[in-house]
Amino acid sequence: MSEEKRLNTDEAFKICNKENKGHLKIFIGYAPGVGKTYTMLTEGNRRKNYGQDVIIGYVESHGREETDAQIGDLQIIPNKKVLYGMTEMKEMDTEAILVRNPETVLIDELAHTNIPGSKNKKRYQDVEEILCQGINVVATLNIQHLESLNDVVFQITGIKVKETIPDYIVQAADEVVVIDLTPDALQNRLNRGKVYDLEKVPQALKNFFRKGNLNALREIALRETAEEVDEDLAEYMKKEGIKDNWHTVERIMVAISPNLFSKKLIRRAARLANRNKSEWYVVTVNCTSIFAKKNSTKDNQILNSHFQLAKQLGAETATLEGKSVSDELRKWSNEKHITQIFIGYPRRTIVERLLRGSTVNRLLRTLKDIDIHVIADN
Repeated sequence: MSEEKRLNTDEAFKICNKENKGHLKIFIGYAPGVGKTYTMLTEGNRRKNYGQDVIIGYVESHGREETDAQIGDLQIIPNKKVLYGMTEMKEMDTEAILVRNPETVLIDELAHTNIPGSKNKKRYQDVEEILCQGINVVATLNIQHLESLNDVVFQITGIKVKETIPDYIVQAADEVVVIDLTPDALQNRLNRGKVYDLEKVPQALKNFFRKGNLNALREIALRETAEEVDEDLAEYMKKEGIKDNWHTVERIMVAISPNLFSKKLIRRAARLANRNKSEWYVVTVNCTSIFAKKNSTKDNQILNSHFQLAKQLGAETATLEGKSVSDELRKWSNEKHITQIFIGYPRRTIVERLLRGSTVNRLLRTLKDIDIHVIADN
């Protein structure tokens, strides 16, 4: 089939009837050998024992005895033969899977590029087509194949990953499970010949499987999965109308003004955020109240310098607008599920306090389950 007739990623995604779409579960690992395929097969056998109709659409055991043993009684759909030039090659038979129409299909190596001449260019497009027929898919993926991480992985390992998948595949998955193994344990498996043939091990340990590479890739995989869990929790809280802040992750907000003292707040929050590996934000409020002092050109320059410092230290920045500074900070805090706020105690005249009240006191009265750090400008 010509390139022009292949489905692109958007077409493959859009043709799906979401109401009848199958359930996608992805096992993610940070390197070959951590146990993704083994776990996928174990999941398939577990489902089969519960009475589900489960088949294997594609599996790559790499000759590992433990993995082969997990295939058990699961039916395997034979690969189809594709002629490429003068060579006959094998590829997953998507059409046969659709005809067989099981309840669940196990598909290894989600980022695989299909042989030219196949209906779809990439295996994840085959998976989308299968999901759209209401068939559940359990798949495997290594974290380095995510498109957005391509440059990061190259910087860490020096290896340019050619086979990638768009991030939306993982983001749209119903379940994402990280298969974790410590780098020491993985290197031990490598040395015992459980991942590659023993003659390949010394070279592998000098290149991709260096301890530093594995630690970095492992952290990326764990963080990626944590972000997916965090998004699921945020969606659940929004759906259920939960306004309380659940302290599952620390999120820090720094409220600043055109005051040089704000830099102290930013630096103090940065230290705490780095220590706890927290998300953190630096925000200011453009107050539209008739009683509020309007920012001068110099004020705006100072704010810009504050934001530059915040970005250098790793914060996200935002400018809010409204009649009440405290109301805008409160709404934004609830929206972002902030757990800690850093704010300076403002130097206001008696008249200003009578007309506008105290932002700090209002926040203390109206916010709950948020720690507020009030830093005096000495």
